[in-house]
Amino acid sequence: MIRNTKQIAINTLFLYFRSIVVMLIGVYTSRVVLQALGVDDYGIYNVIGGFVAMFSVLSSSLVHASQRFISYEMGKESPQMRRLFCGTVSIHLLFTLGIFVLFETIGIWFLNTQLNISADRIVAANWVFQCSVLTFCINLICIPYNATIIAHEKMSVFAYISIYEAIAKLGIVLLLTVMGFDKLIDYAVLMLLIAVSLRLIYGIYCSRHFEECKFHFVYDKPLFKEILSLSGWNFIGSTAVILSTHGINILTNIFFGVTLNAARGLAGQVNQAVNSFVTNFMTAMNPQITKSCSAGDFDYMNKLMARGAKYAALLYWFIVLTVFVETEIILDIWLIEVPPFLPLFLRLTIIYSIFQALSHTLYIGMLASGDIKRYQIVMGSIYIGCFVLCYVLFRLGLGPEFGYISTILAVFIVLFVRLQLLKGMIPAFSPQYFIKESVIKSFCVIILSTGIVFLLKYIIAIENKYFELLVILLLSVTVVVVIAWALAFHCHERTMILNQVKKRYKHKFER
Repeated sequence: MIRNTKQIAINTLFLYFRSIVVMLIGVYTSRVVLQALGVDDYGIYNVIGGFVAMFSVLSSSLVHASQRFISYEMGKESPQMRRLFCGTVSIHLLFTLGIFVLFETIGIWFLNTQLNISADRIVAANWVFQCSVLTFCINLICIPYNATIIAHEKMSVFAYISIYEAIAKLGIVLLLTVMGFDKLIDYAVLMLLIAVSLRLIYGIYCSRHFEECKFHFVYDKPLFKEILSLSGWNFIGSTAVILSTHGINILTNIFFGVTLNAARGLAGQVNQAVNSFVTNFMTAMNPQITKSCSAGDFDYMNKLMARGAKYAALLYWFIVLTVFVETEIILDIWLIEVPPFLPLFLRLTIIYSIFQALSHTLYIGMLASGDIKRYQIVMGSIYIGCFVLCYVLFRLGLGPEFGYISTILAVFIVLFVRLQLLKGMIPAFSPQYFIKESVIKSFCVIILSTGIVFLLKYIIAIENKYFELLVILLLSVTVVVVIAWALAFHCHERTMILNQVKKRYKHKFER
């Protein structure tokens, strides 16, 4: 157990390093791309990229199913790993072929007849579409390789490849400024080349380091049926979640116009950058949850899910409290013109993400058990109900913020539904322990730290916004650490942290 916990910590550090580098490069490249392409071409690229990304609802279910099966078999130390890997890749190849046909028929029709693109840019738009489709398909084929790296818990490799991807994107953005052809087409082709290089890197690394990654086409009907069955139920849930996010975006556009769509998009972009840190922590923890389930170690699995949810929520709040308190200043520094409702939207998005962080380990536990039919039906119903509720609230004349409020209500309900359903799937699971260990402790830290930092902000009342942001950042970090140390951690957790700190400092002094 100690070794597994240490492995999670090491993996998380690698992924945090990756997130910091990728986020910093991403913030810079987004500005340069906008400047190089111009507003119209940047909009075309994002519209087409967003349309292609909508098909990710078809692939996201396969992502979770692939990771679950590979991690589960590793937890049992199964000799069938190579056949499982080849079968998983074969499924993805067939699935990619099907999606490619959809893109080249319905997708082309939709692009050329339904999207609002000027006639003089339709040729460039078709170039972007084809490059985006090929990039999407290549990324889909890479999923089993990514899942294998995660299952083997080689997060350093995952981090280094992601950093290469970010640096490569920075390179092509800088290259755009000196290229003389159609910059929109140039950008799309160069992004495709990055996807091809990533596919080669993942393939070469996995084939050299993991015995099971020697691919040959396998038609394993029982395996296909099992993975597609699990993916099928995931598809129901994924579709419902897409409806509650993109669907509410469409409702916001219908009732309030494109300005608030821009505000929702920017709020999501900021939160996605911050939330990547929690995603990395959960990526490092997911294989341990799945492996403990497959090994029958439900006591460790129970503790891992509860403490993992607590750590995820506290890590998220450690990073995001400054953003929550100083939303207006951060947006004013980042944007020339801040759209209306954006500060409120960003704060509501952060609240939504807290519940997501607390709930994620429960979902991984359910996925590890393999019994997700009932869960996906119930969850799908909740998120569809969220969409309907949002429509009714908008029709009644309530403001655009109620789109977020309805989504927060849905994810709050989903958290407690997952608790009850997981108890039925895994009798050893204790909802009471999870609530006490993760939900109550996390919200004690969140509520107290937020109140204290807001109070200090108005007491100090600094006039210079940059200095105020720096002071609030230092206060937020200090307050969250102190309160979490006092209220959220057990004695043995504090002892473990202190021992690790002493060990590191002792090692440095000895050197």
